[in-house]
Amino acid sequence: MRAVIQRVSDASVTVHGQLIGSIEHGLLVYVGVTHSDTEKDVSYMAHKIVNMRVFEDDQGKMNLSLKDIGGKMLVVSQFTLYGDMNKGHRPSFNKAAEPKQAHALYELFMKEVEQKEVEVQTGLFGEHMKVAYTNDGPVTIVLDSPQREV
Repeated sequence: MRAVIQRVSDASVTVHGQLIGSIEHGLLVYVGVTHSDTEKDVSYMAHKIVNMRVFEDDQGKMNLSLKDIGGKMLVVSQFTLYGDMNKGHRPSFNKAAEPKQAHALYELFMKEVEQKEVEVQTGLFGEHMKVAYTNDGPVTIVLDSPQREV
């Protein structure tokens, strides 16, 4: 499982011109799923991201987590995180999981985050989405679940 995490002061996602989800002060998390991902990967990622210390304390140090600041998370499915550009000029998405598997693990990820007492907003799986955000910092982190052959 792969995530691109951005600390944001605001973020929103629209589908067909309709606002689907929005947050203020929190994390925008793009989530990609690969074939070998399991519930164990979901648990690992949810724990890591919720507890990731990327928010500044009163000393100006990145010492606080999403839970510490009472922030929210906007989660957007993103199979293109597994785009492979090693050959040619058009990405291959062979490493991305099939939609049925990816959707199930994406939904499980959001449930696990909510169980950690973090409010989650979301995009719409499999839809063309427009994401707007203000990256705060900027802070952008790429996180992969423990490496396995994909």
